[in-house]
Amino acid sequence: MKLLIIEDDPVIGKSVTRGLREAFHECRWVRDGQAGIEAAQSDPFDAIVLDILLPSCSGLEVLRSLRSGSIRTPVILLTALGTVEERVAGLKAGADDYLVKPFAFAELLARLDAVCRRTADRPPAVVSSGSLCLDLAAHHVTHAGHEIDLTPTEFSLLEFLIRHGGNVVTRKMLCEHLWDADWEGETNVIEVHINRLRGKLEKAGAGSPIQTIRGRGYVLSASG
Repeated sequence: MKLLIIEDDPVIGKSVTRGLREAFHECRWVRDGQAGIEAAQSDPFDAIVLDILLPSCSGLEVLRSLRSGSIRTPVILLTALGTVEERVAGLKAGADDYLVKPFAFAELLARLDAVCRRTADRPPAVVSSGSLCLDLAAHHVTHAGHEIDLTPTEFSLLEFLIRHGGNVVTRKMLCEHLWDADWEGETNVIEVHINRLRGKLEKAGAGSPIQTIRGRGYVLSASG
């Protein structure tokens, strides 16, 4: 794995870096928050080990900056702050795991392996069809680089259609996806949302990629 260590304590930083390299991982160690942000933005890493108490900006500020910049690299917070409230704050800021000092190095290795496995199993953070692009983490939709303002229901509809890759999806499938796995209500409500979604796509210049298949449902064709 290629790892970024953001830790200002020279003893911990040196020992963690040495241990990870001895475990045959590639490591880069930086000692303050701003340097950590710049490193994560300039080079792809498999995981980041991030201290909370850092000079220049805190680890939570670093984490929020990375997540707001759509950097989804898994992050393990490494800190002496161990209260429930502090752990919750770190996880809400976008951390994938939390390890309290002092810690066993073997546990850090195991947690790094675990967060990287989870990341490998995640669905892609972005799905697309033609020039339509959905950022699933930020819930943004763009066409040719221009953002389209969709409601959460419209976003979910479009995502479902894209994920089905040009195959027909029925109204019942869409209802079950949006509201309830055991949906038994009227499906004509889908037509209202589909028509609103079509209108927004057309207004954004994406054409009419959602096609109605009479008697069956809808299919999404790649937009230009």
